[in-house]
Amino acid sequence: MGIVTTLWGVGVGPGDPELITLKGWRRLQAAPVVAFPAGVQGRMGVAEQIIAPHLKPQQVRLPLEFPYVLDENQLQQAWHIAAECVYDYLQQGLDVVFVSEGDVSFYSTFTYLGSAVQQLDPTVPLGIIPGICSPLAAAAVLGLPLTCGGDRLAILPAMYHADELTQAWGWADVLVLMKVRAVYPQVWQWLQTHNLLAQAAVVIWATTPQQQVYYPLTRWPALELPYFSLLLVWKYASPFRSDKKMGHFTI
Repeated sequence: MGIVTTLWGVGVGPGDPELITLKGWRRLQAAPVVAFPAGVQGRMGVAEQIIAPHLKPQQVRLPLEFPYVLDENQLQQAWHIAAECVYDYLQQGLDVVFVSEGDVSFYSTFTYLGSAVQQLDPTVPLGIIPGICSPLAAAAVLGLPLTCGGDRLAILPAMYHADELTQAWGWADVLVLMKVRAVYPQVWQWLQTHNLLAQAAVVIWATTPQQQVYYPLTRWPALELPYFSLLLVWKYASPFRSDKKMGHFTI
């Protein structure tokens, strides 16, 4: 079809609007159309909140609906509808920037949106500008290195079980558990069994005004966590210096 416009995926970081990269900011500022995951119940989504200070009045804002479900058919339908919305603008000769919290290559909706657009038209070029993902932001919030030297890092995305944790812990030196909300009680028990509670921390809404930290987890067997929560645990206690803040706090 000869389309020369581009669908851009721009990672806008974990929450702080100042953590978007300079390259991402420039691409965002130049975009005639800016797409993002729609919020729920009429509220702004996370990515939209991050970019709101950077948008210009003349830019088209395109919220796209992505259901928070595991049903593959529903997801496929949502990606197809979103792709058609984006493709309408591409056909008009307008670049579209899709923004995602964190990084667009790290468990991001952009992966599926880009694939669905290219199913409509394989000639549509995809541009990718990386962003700061949440494990990096959480380590920074804690003031700790995520990894050192030859440390091996394991990241589990969601709905992990004790056997998966044990298997990953067999080779990893640092473990990051994404979307820990639904399985936190089981994870806490696993950490207790392996004597790791003092070397683990939960970070909620990293780098945002809602940010909270729980450390060490010895005192927190039960937590009501939001969706954007992750847990980090180090095999070796050396990163946890005695001068680190303890308890439930914000930074």
